[in-house]
Amino acid sequence: MYTWRVRSLVTFSLALVLLGAAVSGSAKDLAAELKLNRPKPVQAAKEFDLTTPEGGRLKLSDFKGKVVFLNFWATWCKPCEEEMPAMQHLYDKYKARGLVVLAVSADAEGASVVKPFVKKHSLTFPVGLDPRTTVAALYGVWALPQTFIIDRKGDRVLYANGPREWDGKVAQALFESMLK
Repeated sequence: MYTWRVRSLVTFSLALVLLGAAVSGSAKDLAAELKLNRPKPVQAAKEFDLTTPEGGRLKLSDFKGKVVFLNFWATWCKPCEEEMPAMQHLYDKYKARGLVVLAVSADAEGASVVKPFVKKHSLTFPVGLDPRTTVAALYGVWALPQTFIIDRKGDRVLYANGPREWDGKVAQALFESMLK
């Protein structure tokens, strides 16, 4: 009886270890499944200070210790507009756990076009104005939309060129793993 219990315990423990390895392995694959890129080497996120459509200030350093979803977009960009609802869903689901969605608009017209867009789409995450694309250049943005995922340590660990299904199961699993 003792031997059976020990074997069962060993078997159960081995199964947990293998399951843990499978889960962490699949967590690594989540970025690949979303077709996200990893910068080599990982880079520290660059500080910026932008005006909001309401006239306030938006600094990256205000979100230190949080996972930051930094998205560069414009009101005239149809793929950008299409991914905004998914970004809002992601923000709604994970903001209480430490996810911040920051949307940086590259619209040259600034608040006059961004403010109505934000209202029309009922966006509640922070939005910054980058009409001269200074911050976009700082991050090497060459197309819209472009998204950078910044971990709690302040490192740019993943990025995406083009839209993604940010509120899909794979993206949710990725952010679940980052917000632990």
